[in-house]
Amino acid sequence: MSGTYSQIYIQVVFAVKNRDCLIALEWEERLYQYITGIIRGKDQKLLAINGTHNHIHFLIGMKPNCCLSDLVREVKKSSNDFIKENKLSKFKFNWQEGYGAFSYSHSQIGQVINYVMNQKEHHRTISFKEEYIDFLKKFEIEHDEKYLFEWFD
Repeated sequence: MSGTYSQIYIQVVFAVKNRDCLIALEWEERLYQYITGIIRGKDQKLLAINGTHNHIHFLIGMKPNCCLSDLVREVKKSSNDFIKENKLSKFKFNWQEGYGAFSYSHSQIGQVINYVMNQKEHHRTISFKEEYIDFLKKFEIEHDEKYLFEWFD
């Protein structure tokens, strides 16, 4: 075969350290634009990005030459630096270690984009912890809750 053809869709989810509510409405759009630039700069296709005050989701169409862990590490490191350099948060800002990555078929993309774009509405009825554990169960990902994000309830 002379070319490489793929359809890889991944939703990535990660949180502010300690799930602190530090992502303010006043600057979250700037943050999402910055992250969009990082993802596009790595030659990946951003399909949706959104979140709440304590975590974000983004959905990408990923090329097979991309190493997801390298991409997420770069997004978290660079966006963390962006927040600090621009003094966007009044408080010490850091992303929590780790992330979730969940794959989808082409037929699910519309639903996932809608889900990502409606995060604020979604989280009026479900906590981030509940959402994240639901993802792990739905995708049948073995996990030990003591190794998940630090949950401070």
